[in-house]
Amino acid sequence: MSTLTNLDDQSLLVAFRNEATKEKAFSELIKRYQERLYWHVRRMVINHDDANDILQNVFIKVWKSLADFREEANFYTWLYRIGTNETLTYLEQQKRRSSVSISDDEDGGGISNRLKSEQGYDANKIEWKLQQGIQSLPEKQRVVFNLRYYDEMPYEKMSEILGTSEGALKASYHHAVKKIEAFLKAI
Repeated sequence: MSTLTNLDDQSLLVAFRNEATKEKAFSELIKRYQERLYWHVRRMVINHDDANDILQNVFIKVWKSLADFREEANFYTWLYRIGTNETLTYLEQQKRRSSVSISDDEDGGGISNRLKSEQGYDANKIEWKLQQGIQSLPEKQRVVFNLRYYDEMPYEKMSEILGTSEGALKASYHHAVKKIEAFLKAI
């Protein structure tokens, strides 16, 4: 098995369980999902360095627990669940450390300041306005919105990742869209 690039996820998981091909299989899995997972995390934390740190933690967790992965969910779903949980844990730690609300407080602190300090930030561009609207959402709505809007993830997959019913996710997405629309109209 000289090349693993043409293998499906299930075959890569089998290769990972073989000591001779473990590292190559893991490298291929990382290569396959790193960019999508990076952008999933980055949209929630905004900052590139924070996203990279979280992603590194995600892949460390995956490395440590991949041998025990029971394949009850598909690998992509399992990976996104770990990424989402690591990101939410990071955001919660940031909230506790700084005692600044992630969803912005009255004086404009929180994650919105990180957005404004990002390279290339231009408050007049619609994509930055959209990001400000997204960052004004409560954490759970922000996650649901990002998964649905950017990743175009079906509610069924989101339900597996977030452990929430499809109906609740649809309602959460609907409320998020309405809040973002109101935010954009108000600016």
